[in-house]
Amino acid sequence: MLRFTVNGTEVALDDVPAGESLLTALRERCGLRGTKNACEQGECGSCMVALDGRTACSCLVPAHQVHGHAVTTIEGLSPDNGELDPVQQAFLDCGAVQCGFCTPGLVVAVHDLLAQHPDPTDDETREALAGNLCRCTGYHGIFDAVALAAQRRKDLER
Repeated sequence: MLRFTVNGTEVALDDVPAGESLLTALRERCGLRGTKNACEQGECGSCMVALDGRTACSCLVPAHQVHGHAVTTIEGLSPDNGELDPVQQAFLDCGAVQCGFCTPGLVVAVHDLLAQHPDPTDDETREALAGNLCRCTGYHGIFDAVALAAQRRKDLER
């Protein structure tokens, strides 16, 4: 029996094969399809989740390794009131979302970045997002969204 917490809810999964990835467990067993399946090699960042508060490519994490740990997916980042969180809203406001396939992984990565660096430099942003590929936006809108989200988070703290 595999037990872990996903987006604040404890789950228990039976009969998880030894080689199954966290990505597959989340999408197929938990029904959380926001985390995207793309390269399955940890190269694109589309499957990024927070594992105990730090980003991880869920395609590379064996599901059994999360036993007793906490996972947050894109679905777990929005407030319970149905609104978008500041990072998600900034992505929309800055045109950082085009096809949207990379967006869940990027949003998770930006959450981690802002948790560690509330006012990130360009270099810190580049470093934090280096594992996320986007073929549509050219990254300018994504960097604008990071700056806007950081500013909005600071404004909320005042």
